[in-house]
Amino acid sequence: MNKEEYMKMALELALKAEGHTSPNPMVGCVVVRDGNILTTGYHHQCGMYHAEREALTSYDGDVSGADMYVTLEPCCHHGKTPPCTDIIIERGIKRVFVGSMDNNPKVAGNGVRILREHGIEVETGILKDECDKANEVFFHGMDHKRPFVAMKYAMTIDGKIACETGDSQWVSCEKSREHVQNLRKKYRGIMAGIGTVLADNPMLTVRIPGEEGFHTRIICDSNLRIPEDSNIVKTADKFETIIACKESVKDDKNISDKIKKISDSGVKLLFVGEDDNGHIKLSELMDKLYLHGVDGILLEGGGTLNASMLKAGLVRKAYIFIAPKLVGGKDAKSPVEGEGIKLMKDAAVLQDITIDKIENDILITGYFNQ
Repeated sequence: MNKEEYMKMALELALKAEGHTSPNPMVGCVVVRDGNILTTGYHHQCGMYHAEREALTSYDGDVSGADMYVTLEPCCHHGKTPPCTDIIIERGIKRVFVGSMDNNPKVAGNGVRILREHGIEVETGILKDECDKANEVFFHGMDHKRPFVAMKYAMTIDGKIACETGDSQWVSCEKSREHVQNLRKKYRGIMAGIGTVLADNPMLTVRIPGEEGFHTRIICDSNLRIPEDSNIVKTADKFETIIACKESVKDDKNISDKIKKISDSGVKLLFVGEDDNGHIKLSELMDKLYLHGVDGILLEGGGTLNASMLKAGLVRKAYIFIAPKLVGGKDAKSPVEGEGIKLMKDAAVLQDITIDKIENDILITGYFNQ
């Protein structure tokens, strides 16, 4: 096997922890000597050993003179676990091959520097693009101090997310909906607007066995209109739930009892400043969510919230499911509403797109250059 193949193996290990490491990155590690794989490891969950220490502590044998393949630059600072550079040096690793460099200011090249200062040969950039993409949420958070937001919606081929009556069950096929569960698994936060809650009464949970409890539901509800008997409120004791409201809501005596009941149900109410349209200021919400530990969000909003998030420049990625259906209706809901743009040249452009077929549905995935 060549170094790219070993790094691919390390990357596959890293992705086993998808959805579990937030706010940490996913990292995989493979230790090789004379063509033989001695040990492997990956970062299972925030607070547990990092991949390098996981691999080396799980192996009692001699690893001196071995090569290490790791998808992210080894850390060199004390956090919840000791520095990985320490154990790499102590165990006598000869060469380290790195996929991505860490943009965490506490590391940012210092891990590689320390290893080289101790006589360890280091080569960086092995499958860099693939390793970078695996941790796009982590890197974005470190650079911007805001969550990486991926917008998801399903629409018909005439661009509708529901019929004129509001019925939307179901736009996409069952296989596409299963795929959405895997997307939810990837992101710490699952966000929707109050319009979606009032129309569909969703749960917004990950329905994959064993994946419950790792995610946060976020509802944008400027005026706290959410019903106390909604599925979101009723299950807030089981699934972490944040409802974002305007600051002025907490001083509204007419709903003080509702505020208390919803808070007592287990919901965390997050009060946010107001924009010029009387809605919560989404940029401020993103700042507060990142401080709360939400580094990535799957946005499952309706047309109003999607438009507002796009207008604010807060959406980085899109997953667009297109079903081979025509529903028509000038009043049928569209995935992005709001005022729209005046000139085509000002349209938001999806870049780096990939196109996949899921039964008869089409999935377009791409990035906004924002």
